[in-house]
Amino acid sequence: QVLLVESGGGLVQAGGSLRLSCAASGSISGWNVMGWYRQAPGKQRELVAAISSGGLTNYADSVKGRFTISRDNAKNTVWLQMNSLKPEDTAVYYCKCSYLSRYDYWGQGTQVTVSS
Repeated sequence: QVLLVESGGGLVQAGGSLRLSCAASGSISGWNVMGWYRQAPGKQRELVAAISSGGLTNYADSVKGRFTISRDNAKNTVWLQMNSLKPEDTAVYYCKCSYLSRYDYWGQGTQVTVSS
């Protein structure tokens, strides 16, 4: 079992920055993908960014150039650096780990609110 612990959410003004952190308990062997999803009121949960254990990344078009995902495999930690935040980025952000296509683990979510 993998437990994901998130931190870094908060309230910021438009144009500001936040860095989200997600730490996975224990070690994860083999192929895995860690990523960040978000869900705003009235909207479906959507992928924001993801990064594989090999370092390959994928971003939603809406955040390209503003957000950067990174990870440290030794620490089982993934970060999401969010710059130039916009009010439309306001959502609950969830950390996810997909492990060997068999297990999906989700964090409890952290609120990001961007004021105008």
